[in-house]
Amino acid sequence: MIQFTNTLTRAKQEFIPMEPGKVKMYCCGPTVYNFAHIGNLRTYIFEDTVRRMLEMNGFEVTHVMNITDVGHLESDADEGEDKMEKGAQREGISPWEIARKYEETFFNDLERLNIKRPTRTPRATEHVVQMIELIKKLEERGYTYTRPSGVYFDTSKFATYTELARLDLAGLQAGGGGRVDHNPDKRHPNDFALWVLNKPRHAMQWESPWGRGYPGWHIECSAMSMQYLGATFDIHCGGVDHIPVHNTNEIAQSEAATGCQFVRYWLHGEFLQMGESKMAKSADNFITLQTLVDEGYDPLAYRYLCLQAHYRSELKFSFESLDAATVGLRKVYATKAENDPLSSEQAFHDASEEVLAAINEDLGIPQAVGLLNRYSSYRLWTYFDAVMGLRFEERTQKAPETLPEDVAELARQRDAARKEKNWLLSDSIRQQLIELGYEVGDSPAGTTVKKRSL
Repeated sequence: MIQFTNTLTRAKQEFIPMEPGKVKMYCCGPTVYNFAHIGNLRTYIFEDTVRRMLEMNGFEVTHVMNITDVGHLESDADEGEDKMEKGAQREGISPWEIARKYEETFFNDLERLNIKRPTRTPRATEHVVQMIELIKKLEERGYTYTRPSGVYFDTSKFATYTELARLDLAGLQAGGGGRVDHNPDKRHPNDFALWVLNKPRHAMQWESPWGRGYPGWHIECSAMSMQYLGATFDIHCGGVDHIPVHNTNEIAQSEAATGCQFVRYWLHGEFLQMGESKMAKSADNFITLQTLVDEGYDPLAYRYLCLQAHYRSELKFSFESLDAATVGLRKVYATKAENDPLSSEQAFHDASEEVLAAINEDLGIPQAVGLLNRYSSYRLWTYFDAVMGLRFEERTQKAPETLPEDVAELARQRDAARKEKNWLLSDSIRQQLIELGYEVGDSPAGTTVKKRSL
């Protein structure tokens, strides 16, 4: 059984997808105006382990992540300078060039961290038509009003607006609360822009029924997630900073437009702390993955560091903690196939069940890593690297050799025995392969066999 802590209910719930065997998952992607920092990347590692865990449990995952290349203002509450414009001014190139530059570096960072590329990575600029259609639907249903500065969503008309973040709107309106800034065009402080108007100097604009302008940030996630996953889907992931504004607004505009529940399970990752504050570009205390590489660190050592803290716990970053993670990862890669402590099929099966149970309990990756290190089993690490993503076999083995046909046939017979849970036969075949001079391991793809070195 898989369980997640659902932010919407504040409770741990059994995960049951809408369609048996398939999972639809959306993750908020990067705003490509600057480098992603390692705090951002911690969130993407968390989301990658969610996907990997689901796939290990046999689910087919459709993973959609947007690329924000327009419309994200410095403040999530529709205030400040557009981040894409800011990046363009900083580097003296167009917002379109800025977007492609930092999109490329972002995906390069994902590759270095062995984060699986999402099934789809739609760009906001390529889905403006869908955003306009969604705003038109909200307008037809009476959820919007138009002001000189833009088209706004009227949050007073959405009864459950406060549910995800447990907001006290009366308190926020009376005292500010830091969540929203004053805008005289808004009927209510928590209303948000769906379409921005009267910004003639803005470089990225489109024609719309309300005038030339560009989309608000929040509308893009609703339009693109529903375009590829449907009106209701299983999982939405993101950082905790998205709960009070962005995710809250996503729910309001999506459910107001469709009349359906938007997302069934909301999962949020905690901050990476730099000293006593969260890592953030605005605070000028951020470190990029390239910074770590330039300092001589393996990107996967940072991934290993992140795996040792639960996704719902803050993680304090320091180079001392990264040094410790580097040492720990070297020990993992030093795990040998010879004299594996889980040599019998039953022992391997029991240990696998224990590790999987830890992973499935609200993504208990730190507990699973602890078990893997305790068992120190090459077979176990190989098998669960499908979730850990540490490129274990690649770092511990040479390229696979061509096996004699009789050896390859024994490997196939062993896979068939394991599939039928015939542990005695599987163990017997494994022993035959060992006697023939081969090391035998396990991976999600099946039995791995290589000639024992002299």
